[in-house]
Amino acid sequence: MTLYQPESGYCYNSDSLYLYKFIDSFHPRGRMLDVGAGCGVVGLLVARDNQKVELHAVEKQEIFVKYAEKNAKANEINYNIHHMDFLEYEDEKGFDYIISNPPFYHEGASKSEDEMLYHARYNVNLPLKQFFGRVAKLLTPKGHFIFCYDAKQFAIICALLSEAKLRVVDVQFVHSKIDRSASLVMLHVRKNSKSLLNVLPPFIAFDGDRFSKASESVYEKAGTNSIKCQI
Repeated sequence: MTLYQPESGYCYNSDSLYLYKFIDSFHPRGRMLDVGAGCGVVGLLVARDNQKVELHAVEKQEIFVKYAEKNAKANEINYNIHHMDFLEYEDEKGFDYIISNPPFYHEGASKSEDEMLYHARYNVNLPLKQFFGRVAKLLTPKGHFIFCYDAKQFAIICALLSEAKLRVVDVQFVHSKIDRSASLVMLHVRKNSKSLLNVLPPFIAFDGDRFSKASESVYEKAGTNSIKCQI
């Protein structure tokens, strides 16, 4: 998949590709909303590999809307993207799946002076409580919410999801190396579910100084070719 990105500022990274593979493992179908789509990488990859997905997206940075539209056109994927703040987004039909690689740098992290990076990385731009409340409102009665976040905030995430009447049903922690603490957590959440939590085996990104076989498999499946350019 060819993906156009800005020459400078925020670009997608391995988190997006790991999340794509995690989402794909649940074989999504129906109406899907990609929240904070950026250049569109996660949603477009999922839609490419799951033909029964009807892809929609929300992105508040105008420049990324343009890149996402360009990428959808380049890869011949039907795409309906809304240029607006997700917390103000409304939809009458509801979504079977909501996916997101949201900004998750916490309040104590030093702030970037780059406006693009600031909006893409820092959770002050999409506070968890409001984020989950809007997700719960937009999901269909048994809808799925799949996203990734900072692993250190897992306890906070679970508490706020429960407050929004959403339940974590599958979780996988991502570690840079087998002897390192988790840096990322990927969550599969359901609305109106009574399922117990299923903790998947950890995803290990590196084996020594090389990508692990798991990472290589993800990159091979994604097959992305990034091109940095100006629009």
